[in-house]
Amino acid sequence: LPISRPSAKSHKSALHSAQMKTYCTYLKDCHRRYSCVHCRAHLANHDELISKSFQGSQGKAYLFNDVVNVGCGPAEERVLLTGLHAVSDIHCKSCKTTLGWKYVRNKTSGTRHAREHSYLFFVPPMR
Repeated sequence: LPISRPSAKSHKSALHSAQMKTYCTYLKDCHRRYSCVHCRAHLANHDELISKSFQGSQGKAYLFNDVVNVGCGPAEERVLLTGLHAVSDIHCKSCKTTLGWKYVRNKTSGTRHAREHSYLFFVPPMR
């Protein structure tokens, strides 16, 4: 499953981790970050978290304003709990793991929806 919960690493261990892995973008100035559960590529700063109370197709999901190291697929219309939306599947640029989707636009109403251009990440279950 796509994202790991935030980590608060010391500066020294974060630098060591950065030397061992290649990231497209490294979020170095944040105290907590979300990363890909498979390759540990940084995905989002905790300050970009909008909500933890979302439900995705695979269970619990988090909604973010802005993300890094994420690629988008083509937009397609899906009927979600809140109506018809145009969404794009998103994946980790590093390992290509499917992470969730990006809200492109709300097709149900003609007005701009608050979630447009935000990113929904599936949350892995606790072990």
